[in-house]
Amino acid sequence: MAAGGVPDGGEVEGVMRVRMPGTTKPQDPPRTQNAPGGQDIARDPFFDNAKFLLIVLVALGHSWEQIVYGTHALQSVHTLIYTFHMPAFILLCGYFSQRFTGTPTQVRRLIESVLLPYLFFELAYAVTNSAVRDEPFAFTPTEPTYLCWFLIALFLWRLSTPVWRAIRYPVPMAAGLSLTAGLTTMSYDLALPRVLMFLPWFVLGLTLRPEHFAVLRTRMARRCAILTLLCAGAASYLWLPAPDEHWLSMDAGYTDLDVSWPQYLAVRIGIFMLSATLVAAFFACVPRRRTAFTALGAATMYPYLLHGLLIRAGEAAGLYPHLKNLGTPGQLLLTAGVVTTVFLLSTPPVRRVFRPVVEPRLPRAVVPPSERSR
Repeated sequence: MAAGGVPDGGEVEGVMRVRMPGTTKPQDPPRTQNAPGGQDIARDPFFDNAKFLLIVLVALGHSWEQIVYGTHALQSVHTLIYTFHMPAFILLCGYFSQRFTGTPTQVRRLIESVLLPYLFFELAYAVTNSAVRDEPFAFTPTEPTYLCWFLIALFLWRLSTPVWRAIRYPVPMAAGLSLTAGLTTMSYDLALPRVLMFLPWFVLGLTLRPEHFAVLRTRMARRCAILTLLCAGAASYLWLPAPDEHWLSMDAGYTDLDVSWPQYLAVRIGIFMLSATLVAAFFACVPRRRTAFTALGAATMYPYLLHGLLIRAGEAAGLYPHLKNLGTPGQLLLTAGVVTTVFLLSTPPVRRVFRPVVEPRLPRAVVPPSERSR
């Protein structure tokens, strides 16, 4: 994993050979981790910028949920963000999983960077929900709690990578599986509805190359993207009240959404198309050069896992009703506080304190002797 950021499948073995714009010779894209022996390898600031901006949107979305209902403008922005922020984040996870082949070293690092944090934070959120929401304590790792669904989903997506790399037309097949999942009635065990319904974005990331992102890193693409996002924001504002939020959270089938299966398929296909447009627009707006937050993009797993605990603390303190009563100033105050918090949770001091639970290591005793030096 790249310093607590999106776990990078390419961190273990090899890099892709690509032709970068303006060159005549294939070059290796920038790696996103440390080289053997601790030597830093150059990172592409574009991807770190994208990861940090997306984790900010994730934290804002979770925080705004506490005050969003009945606030027309904020609800429209909230709906707009949920149309693309998780698809974009999952796409990047797929993009950085391209070198995952299922070797023992890779699987062990996947366990350390995803599965162990999942188990710890499942317990942490179970304790927190019991204390804050007066719910019966229940530690049920097979039923992900709150934002922990993403970790178990990432674990399963990453394990499936060799399958998608081995078949022809992986993206259409993943899209078909995603749509079919919504036509079934399945439980939320292992967040399976979200695992399957968000799957096409992960598989799409597996198929992308740097030159695909290069198309979006032009002045014309950025101009079109800004116009697209503005139009989408206006449409979201005019469209409210929005449809059932489960359409975008991808955790419900057509029976739960109370529509016919043809209606469900039509809406889901429309959501795919809209999300793809907005994901492209987002990436076109991401800064290409180093910024004040570029370095923090290497540590997105820290704010992702920790910000939910702070949201629960805000609930315990009774913070959100007061902010909602303030109206627009309260919304702006919450937004500024969340952005600041994400910055702080990404900083080295916080990472040093929480590294044992966000980036744990398997006990040496359970690692095969032949693998211990790797």
